[in-house]
Amino acid sequence: MPEIRIDLARQWLELREHGVLLLAAPVSTAAAGAGEVNGSLQTPRGRHVVRARIGAGAPSGAVFVGRRPTGEIYSPELAALHPGRDWILTRILWLSGCEPGRNRLGQVDTMRRYIYIHGTPHDTALGVPGSKGCVRMGNADLLRLFDCTPVGTPVELLAE
Repeated sequence: MPEIRIDLARQWLELREHGVLLLAAPVSTAAAGAGEVNGSLQTPRGRHVVRARIGAGAPSGAVFVGRRPTGEIYSPELAALHPGRDWILTRILWLSGCEPGRNRLGQVDTMRRYIYIHGTPHDTALGVPGSKGCVRMGNADLLRLFDCTPVGTPVELLAE
């Protein structure tokens, strides 16, 4: 099975299978840094799995709200109509923590915090923190990642 490792310090994601690097890409994690508490707007650390894969077959740039496609395709014109919207585009890999008390259950539950790996507008800075807790990726890289990661894929979020 493939494995995803996300280095929060480097803002970098790697997908490997049997030790072979399949994908390496810049990401953007939380502007507020690393942390697990509900409401913190931080990116959780530790061992996770892909709990759900959302958006298969949707076009690149498809807009999601509440994990549902809106029927919209991201454009600068659409962005101008919705200033301040946290754009979730193309695909969603919904994460679930594996470590009770650290990133699973209670006030530290990654899944209940709706933490995803998801696409982002092309002009969003990658390689630097900027999200509200999720892991943002370029849409082309996300499409490649999505196609290689079944439900249950391990995801390790590493800090320092």
